Amino acid sequence: MENSTTPALHTDRYELTMLNAALGDGTSQRRAVFEVFARFLPERRGFGVVAGIERAIEAIQSFRFSPQQASWLVEESIVDKEHRDYLLGFQFSGEVLGYDEGEFYLPNSPILRVEGTFGEGVVLETVLLSILNHDTAVASTAAQMFRAAGGRRLIEMGSRRTHDEGAVHAARAAYIGGFDATSNLEAGYRYGVPTAGTAAHAWILSHDTEYDAFVAQIDALGVGTTLLVDTFDPTQGIVNAVNAAKSFGALGPGAVRIDSGDLQVQSLSGRHLLDSLGAIDTKIVATGDLDEERIAALIDGRAPIDNFGVGTRLVTGANCPSPGFVYKLVAIETKSGEVSPVAKRSTDKQDVGGVTYARRMTAKEAEALGGSFDDESVTVEMLFKEDAAIWEQESWTDPQRLLIDGGQRQPDTFSLEQSRASTLERMTSTSRLVQMRYSSGN
Repeated sequence: MENSTTPALHTDRYELTMLNAALGDGTSQRRAVFEVFARFLPERRGFGVVAGIERAIEAIQSFRFSPQQASWLVEESIVDKEHRDYLLGFQFSGEVLGYDEGEFYLPNSPILRVEGTFGEGVVLETVLLSILNHDTAVASTAAQMFRAAGGRRLIEMGSRRTHDEGAVHAARAAYIGGFDATSNLEAGYRYGVPTAGTAAHAWILSHDTEYDAFVAQIDALGVGTTLLVDTFDPTQGIVNAVNAAKSFGALGPGAVRIDSGDLQVQSLSGRHLLDSLGAIDTKIVATGDLDEERIAALIDGRAPIDNFGVGTRLVTGANCPSPGFVYKLVAIETKSGEVSPVAKRSTDKQDVGGVTYARRMTAKEAEALGGSFDDESVTVEMLFKEDAAIWEQESWTDPQRLLIDGGQRQPDTFSLEQSRASTLERMTSTSRLVQMRYSSGN
């Protein structure tokens, strides 16, 4: 069986068995509203960074069943034969609203809302959660590393620590979360993420001497290149790197990279040695199983590191491999024709039925709605279970925007650069984001 060319089968079996049953009893045509949200934030994190919205839009737009897929579903007794034509004609025709990529979110923030028929919405659950959970985990982890790095350059280099397509999407998400570049060329080609990288230890080992390798690399890439100095002895490696650069008339290479050992000690001694050799402008790049805590510790210890390269702990989401997004039916058309709130009451997973509307406002504006805040500088995300547009203030902002209308993609979605700029703006803001749920009983 050949690979699928659409995301329609990137789903769990029960999505299609539910659709099959819904087609049989007429539920598939009922108007329905689904929402994506997280019930919690990871420990020690005060916010998450939304990513994957653009890919989610693409998945919805391309969600089609090929004749081969439809036939296979019938053969496997997942969908009845009489419903095959429905699958062949499937095309999402509803509305999707969502947060922009790069936007901060909190528990229960409605980062995506899908409105359409039950049949259209129910089959999208798995593919949307796959995309949003993965990309948001990486972007949120990247944001924590950005904060820890204190303005130092960050390079994503985790491609070999995840699967092939996951590496491309992780690179994009890391860029949204504040990283400056990626080692993944497909991410550069496909999405325009800046790329970085020069040579690995294999390059050094392929030459008779380390010095010869450095000379050949500078000859090919210029004196601004980054030389990997810890293949044998970092101290001698730095001496060889500087001497190689001087043979081209420079005071030193653009940077040296240290990939092993105690990075605190190695960077301090390396900086001292570089300066003593006259390479005062040569930067130090540190790599090797870094995460936000190790980066913060190095910065706190005044390690003279200019750039960080991060792999495994970034692309796997570090202490948060998934933000735990869920996709829940919050409203459904009843037999009377009205769309009414619905919610599960499962232990530890209780939800509040009905569409959630979010508005961002000042603490003073939120206090007028029953809030109380010790810090008046906070930005408040107010969650409503009634349409806030009826009585909202002009100064309030809606973090959701219309992404798909009548099945058609809307043109005003953010570019990748805008999404990244949004993240950086929020992370450098002095206003912390907090949340409260509005109740008419306040």
